[in-house]
Order: sequence, then structure tokens, then C-alpha cells
Amino acid sequence: MLERWIHARERGHFSRDNNRRVLPFQWGGEYVGNLAENLDPREYLHQFVEQVLSDSESFFTPPQPVEYSYSDGHLTFPSPIQSAYPENNLTYARFFPANSAERAVILLPHWNADSQAYVALCRLLNRLKLTALRLTLPYHEARKPPHLERADYLISPNIGLTIQACRQAVLETRLAADWLVQRGYRKLAVVGTSIGSCIAFLTFAHDERLAVGVFNHASSYFADVVWTGLTTQHVRQGLEPYISLDELRRFWSVISPQSYVHRLRRTNRKSLVISARYDLSFLPYLTDQFHRELERCEVPFKTVVLPCGHYTSAQFPFKYVDGLVIANYLRNHLR
Repeated sequence: MLERWIHARERGHFSRDNNRRVLPFQWGGEYVGNLAENLDPREYLHQFVEQVLSDSESFFTPPQPVEYSYSDGHLTFPSPIQSAYPENNLTYARFFPANSAERAVILLPHWNADSQAYVALCRLLNRLKLTALRLTLPYHEARKPPHLERADYLISPNIGLTIQACRQAVLETRLAADWLVQRGYRKLAVVGTSIGSCIAFLTFAHDERLAVGVFNHASSYFADVVWTGLTTQHVRQGLEPYISLDELRRFWSVISPQSYVHRLRRTNRKSLVISARYDLSFLPYLTDQFHRELERCEVPFKTVVLPCGHYTSAQFPFKYVDGLVIANYLRNHLR
């Protein structure tokens, strides 16, 4: 009965948004370096994936330092990836300082989050004497081009653009960590929700300065979430006539958590994986795949399963439970 009730609420929340658009399918090779017109885009992407997976450290490391601008709780800095949209080329973050004994948490919101999302969690962390830095993801809020109603370019039927946007988010998160270190913070954590969870894990796997990672709604393969999830049905509609799930999984393996779990083999860093038992967007079997890979690689982690769904985890009473779980884990492990 609870499952049917939660699923009905999930579909109800999903149906409230009527501004989803099915964008055209594109290979998007130009977003990942294919600038030659005579190169077959499918073949190029296969070669690109091989190269990234063999040296992901280079792929996810910012190319050079940046100049930061900070004033009255607002941090900005130029994105290390300059996209075709000027609005998206400046990174924004809100800073919530506390008397935190060198401890700070980077928060990465969910897809299409508004400017107030996770502000309450930042303030809760402040009460626990943890500093918080909340980033704005690419193509969100002030970074959204004026012709978009939603953050369509972060996850889209454009294969290369989706890779570029997710890589952009990882690089920006690492630069945010640089800024915190410059300000004297030495004990860092990263927290991400939904797509933010994916970005957080990619960053966590490539930046040893992050001692704690909290992944709120986590999954194995980026492509499988898009293909099977309720939230991304319109993205699948743009993809399905042109590409199979198996091939899409291969191309988007470079932005999939499953591809980088091995980098944390036998680490002593702490991880918390939060999932929702009745999630229709991040299907539970995909989270189970992720768990099994963590176990196979002997990565220490804790799991919490909430009796709700993807949308309902942000509703009363589940959002308070979720927030307290995250805050308590950070307080106990970010020492």
C-alpha cells in the first residue's frame, strides 16, 4: 500500500511540470574535441571514451588556477570550460561560514534546483559548526541561457554536450575545493543529490582532499538512469530512435560513477549512499549495482534507504529525515 501511494505521489509531482521539451538528438562530438568534419562521430566517441577511461585524472583536473571574486557570501569564478553560452561561463556559489575548525562541506544540488534549494541544509550544517559552500550547477539559475526554461543542456539527447556539462561541473567543484583550501579549510566533504550525487562522486573519486562523500540518490550508470527514469523520459525520447542503451552506456561511461569506483579501492575515506526504496527516477536495481561495485572494490561505505521516492524525498516528512541523516553523518565523520 505504501509503495502504491508513494508511486502515485511521484507521478503526481512529475506531471506538474509541463515545460519539458524533447530536444533533437546530436552526437555532439565538437563538445569533446572532434573538430574535424571528416571524422565519423560514432567512431570518434568510441576512441574518446577509451582515452578518458585510461586517463581520467587528466580529464577531471582543472587545467589552470582561476581568479576568484568573493563578496558578502557570494563566490564567483570563471568556469574552466567556456561553453557557447556566456551566462554559463561564470561559476556561482553561496558561502555559509561557521566557526568550523577547518571543516567545510561542498553541496551540489539536483537537476533544475532553484536558488533556494539546500539553503536550509547549509544553515543546519552551520548550527553543527560546519561551513557550507553551495554551488550552482552548469545551465542552472543565473547560468541558464535566456532561451531555456529548464536546465536542458546539463542532461540532453546531445551526447557530447552532456559529457561536457558534467565534466564542467566536476572541474568547478574541484576549483571550489581549491578556494576553500586557500581560506584555511583542511577537512573537506562533498554532498550531492540526484545529478549532483553523480557529480559529487566523480569529484570524490578524483580529489583525495575530500575526506567524506555523501551521495543522496546514487546510481551506477548515467545512461541507465536517463533511459529508465521517470524524470528523464523526455530525454530518452530524443535518444531512442538513434542509439541503443548499450552504446549510450558506453559513451556516457566517462560520466558514470560505476567507472571510477575502483579508484577508491581500500580507501579509508568515508562514504554515505542514500537511496529511496520507491524511487522511479533512480531505480533501486541501479543503486544495488553501485553498492555491489563498492563492495567488490572494498570501499567502505554506509547505506541508508528511505521509505519514499525521488520527488517525495524532498517533501514532508522525508526531507527532514534526509537532512538529519546527512548532517549527522557529516558531523560524525568530518573530524
